[in-house]
Amino acid sequence: MATIELTKDNFNETLTDNGFVLIDFWASWCGPCKMFAPIFEKASEKHDDLVFAKIDTEAQQELAASFNIQSIPTLMIVRDQTVLYAEPGALPEAVLEDLIKQVRELDMDEVREQIAKNHEEASAKE
Repeated sequence: MATIELTKDNFNETLTDNGFVLIDFWASWCGPCKMFAPIFEKASEKHDDLVFAKIDTEAQQELAASFNIQSIPTLMIVRDQTVLYAEPGALPEAVLEDLIKQVRELDMDEVREQIAKNHEEASAKE
C-alpha cells in the first residue's frame, strides 16, 4: 500500500477504519526525516496489509501539537485505535521491521485489560 498523507480532516477516519496504522511525523527541512523516509516507504511496500501514513508537521501544526510532537521524525504506531508506540528518531530498517513484528504479535485483549487496570489504579490514587 502506498503511504498516505494524514491531515486533521482524514485522521480520525483513517484510524477508525484501519486496525494498524504507522504514522511518520516529519517536515521537509528535517535531515533525519529525509533519511527515514525511504526506510518508511520500503516498509510500506513490504507490509501492504498495514496503513503507512505521514503527517507534515509544518502543514498540520494543530495535529502535531495535539500529540505533543517535540522532535521529528517521530514514529507512532496505532493498533485498534490504541497508541502502542510513539518515539522520536529515525529508525534503521531492521529496527522498524522488528518493531512491526512485535506490534503484530501483541494480544490486543491483554493490552486493553492492562490499560483498563492502569486507569483503575490511577483513579484509586486520586
